[in-house]
Amino acid sequence: MAEIRAKKSLGQHFLRDLTAAQKMAAALRLSGYEHILEVGPGTGVLTQFLHPLRTTLHAIELDRESIPVLQSKFPEMSGRLYHADLLKWSIPSPLDSVPFALVGNYPYNISTQIVFWMIDRRLQIPEMVGMFQKEVAQRIAAGPGSKVYGITSVLTQAYYDVDYLFTLEPEAFDPPPKVKSGIIRCVRKAQMPEVNPKHLALVVKTAFNQRRKTLRNALKTLNFADTGLLEAVAQQRAEQLSVAEFIALANSLTHGVPNHTGVHQGTEPTPGG
Repeated sequence: MAEIRAKKSLGQHFLRDLTAAQKMAAALRLSGYEHILEVGPGTGVLTQFLHPLRTTLHAIELDRESIPVLQSKFPEMSGRLYHADLLKWSIPSPLDSVPFALVGNYPYNISTQIVFWMIDRRLQIPEMVGMFQKEVAQRIAAGPGSKVYGITSVLTQAYYDVDYLFTLEPEAFDPPPKVKSGIIRCVRKAQMPEVNPKHLALVVKTAFNQRRKTLRNALKTLNFADTGLLEAVAQQRAEQLSVAEFIALANSLTHGVPNHTGVHQGTEPTPGG
C-alpha cells in the first residue's frame, strides 16, 4: 500500500512518537462513557493505543487516502470509520445518542473550532484529550491574569476542568511543524453552570474583543439587571475576571440578545501550524 503523505491543505502533521500516543490514550479517564471518537486518525498511530481500551472506538477522517490504510489496519472498526468533515458532520447512530470521549491529534488550522464543536455538545462529551499547537493548548488551559487567557479559556472552562498534560517537540511529527505541540485533557464539570450559553458567549466576547479597555467601557453596550455586579469589576480588564465572575455577569444580562452569538461563532483566531 502506497505511503500516505501529509497534506498541507488539511493541516496534517502525522504523529510518529509512539510514547506520546500511548500517553495520550492513557490520559483518558474512561469514566461515564463507553464510546470514543478519534478525530483525524491519519495513519493510525494513536488509534492502535485507543483500540485496546474497554470502549467502542469510532474514527472520523477527512483524508480519503487514509481510509483504506485504516480499514486494513483495523478491520474490526468496519462501520465505525467515517470519511467526513467533523465540523459539517451529522453524527450517525448509535453515536448520536450516547456519551463519547473526543480524542485526537487535531489539525492546527481547525483545532479551536473543534473545541467549540465539543462545547456545543458538552452534554454528550464528558471528556476530551487533544493535541494542539502549544500556544493554543496553553490558551485553553490559561487562568485569569495570564496574557493568553481569553475567549477560548473562559468558554471552555465554564463547562470543563482543563489540564495541560505535556509538550511535544516538532520532531515527534512527520512532517515536523514549525511549532511545538501541547496536549490537554478536558473533563466535564461534575456540576454544570446554570447559564444561558448565548449570554455567556456574548459577555465574554464583548469583554475580550476590547481587552485593553476597562470592563466599564468594554461592556457599556450591554445591559445588566444587577448593575452592582458590573460596578464591582468596572475598573478591571477582561483577563482579570474569573470564569465564575463571567458566568455571574451572563446571568445578569437582560434578555433579547442577538441569536447569532452561539458559542461556535466569532471565536478567537487560531495560529497556523
